[in-house]
Amino acid sequence: MKTAIGIVLAMATTTVIAAAAADPEAAPVAKGVAPGVWMIPGGIRPDLQPDGNTVVFEAPEGLVVVDTGRHEWHRAAILRLARERGRPVAAVVNTHWHLDHVSGNPGLRAAYPGLRVHASVAINGALEGFLAESAKDAAAYLSDPQVPEATREDIRADLRTIENGAALRPDVAIERSGVLHIGGRDFAVHLARDAVTAGDVWLYDESSRVAVLGDLVTLPAPFLDTACPEGWRAALEEVTGVPFEVAIPGHGRPMSREEVARYRGALDGFVDCARSTAPAADCATRWTEAVEPLFEDVAEDEPRARGLARYYVDMLRANGGRSRHCAATDGGSRGSSLTP
Repeated sequence: MKTAIGIVLAMATTTVIAAAAADPEAAPVAKGVAPGVWMIPGGIRPDLQPDGNTVVFEAPEGLVVVDTGRHEWHRAAILRLARERGRPVAAVVNTHWHLDHVSGNPGLRAAYPGLRVHASVAINGALEGFLAESAKDAAAYLSDPQVPEATREDIRADLRTIENGAALRPDVAIERSGVLHIGGRDFAVHLARDAVTAGDVWLYDESSRVAVLGDLVTLPAPFLDTACPEGWRAALEEVTGVPFEVAIPGHGRPMSREEVARYRGALDGFVDCARSTAPAADCATRWTEAVEPLFEDVAEDEPRARGLARYYVDMLRANGGRSRHCAATDGGSRGSSLTP
C-alpha cells in the first residue's frame, strides 16, 4: 500500500543534505507579511519530508505561533524570531494535526513552559488511526537499503513524535467557530469539520487583514490523504466570505484574494475531474496548468504537481471520491467524526 511517506518522498530529489539540522544557515528566515505578522516558510528539502508554513503574530502577551513545522531547523527559526523580538511564545495554534505542522510543539513547550496550544481534538482520532497506521508502514522504508539515510532518520523522527503523542494534544480545544482571545489578541477562529482532516482550524486577524488557512490551500497539490473533498470545498467557500487581503497557505507563498479564488476553482475542477471518467493524466494536467501561476518555482513545482495530482486521482477513484480516512457520512462538512 502506498503511504503518505512514499508520496512525499516521490516529491523530493535524490541529493542528500547531510547534517542539515545542525547547520544554522539551514533555518528558514522569517518574512514580514504585515505589521506585526511574519511567515516562516516551510518547504521540501531533498530526501526529506516537508515542513508547513508557520505564521507568527505579535500580541500583548507575547508571540502567537500558528503551526510549528516538522524539523529542528524550522523550530530554530521560530525561536530565533522570538529572541529577535525579545518576546516569549505565549501561544500556539495548530491548524491541523499533520506532522509537518505540529512536530515543533514539544520543543516550543520545553522552551516556553507557560505557552498554551489551541487546536481541534481531531488529533485524538489521528493518533489511534492514520498516525498509528503510518508508524506501522514506516517499517518498510526503514528496512529498505535503497532509502537514503537522511530519509530514514526523518522517518525515525516522525516515529518519535507519534510515540510522544500526548504532547501534541491541545491545552485548549477549539470546538466551534468564534472570536478567541489568544495571547491578548483577538482572532476570528474558524473550525472546518471533515475537510483536510476531521477538524481544520483557520483564522482571520482583522487588524492585519491576514488569513491563515493551513492546508485548505496547499501547493504544489492538494494533500488529500486524510480529506473529505466536499468539506474542503465548503471551507474554501467560507474563506471567500472573509475580507482578507493576504492569505497564508499551509504550503506555498502568500496569496491575494484573486489567487485564493484561482486555487479554489482549480480544486473544484480537480475533484470533479477525478470523479469523472477522464484519463487521470488529463486531470493532472488540468490541475497543474490551473495553479501554475501560483508556483514559487515552476521548474521544481510543475513536475511535483503533475505527479502528486496523478496519484490523488487514483486515490480518490479507489475510495469513492474521497480519502478512505474521511469519516464524514456525506463526504463533507456535516459528519460526526470530530469527537473529544
